[in-house]
Amino acid sequence: MELTIIGTGSKGNAYILGNKDEVLLIECGVNIKEIKQALNFDLSKVVGCICTHEHMDHSKSIWDVMKLGINVYSSNGTLKSRFVDEQSRAKKIVSKQTFQIGNFKILAFDVKHDAAEPLGFLIEHPDCGKVLFLTDTNYCEYTFPGLNNIIIEANFSKEIIDRKFGSESGLEFLRNRILRSHFSLTNCKDMLSANDLSKVNNIVLIHLSDSNSDEKQFHKEVSELTGKNVTVANNGMKINFNKTPF
Repeated sequence: MELTIIGTGSKGNAYILGNKDEVLLIECGVNIKEIKQALNFDLSKVVGCICTHEHMDHSKSIWDVMKLGINVYSSNGTLKSRFVDEQSRAKKIVSKQTFQIGNFKILAFDVKHDAAEPLGFLIEHPDCGKVLFLTDTNYCEYTFPGLNNIIIEANFSKEIIDRKFGSESGLEFLRNRILRSHFSLTNCKDMLSANDLSKVNNIVLIHLSDSNSDEKQFHKEVSELTGKNVTVANNGMKINFNKTPF
């Protein structure tokens, strides 16, 4: 199994999790041309697309993906917000219910974000094991036993936004919106500490803010905390994403 980072961050998020037989598209927040290129223009193996919420950096190409004959799985709130809820390729899913796409078994769960009905996903496949996908939230009340790989947001450093958007800046509203909507490095570390990481192979940090994060610091702190193989996602990156390192 391989994880491909098509795009990550506020400019657009899209990821491919796939092997030689089947491919799952996670998010579609980039131009459809970029998605096609990342798939080498071969759509035959794409079993579906899962989408966390309606914000454009996660759902920009939702119409185009469906026009290609690919089912998009998301909450009713998300699909309604993008005016695609009546489309035949729009598949409504519910928090805390499991559904199957090809050999991918997926559990959706609710998260905290300024969106209609945002979700996170626990994805399970024989090749990659249990994969946690968690982004665009300020809190997660759940823990997930038996994880093998983790894709998790580390959007900002609270120290950086406090310095930039403090009481004297006149921009406290920006600071407060970030705090309400995204996982900080501290949130990320707390979430990782709350879960059993003994079987985890990869931790991939996604959706880092261009201006409110520090890639080297984030990598260092999460590596030191977990002792695991930590990667900071960048566009175009490919990561071996098997259940075990071998």
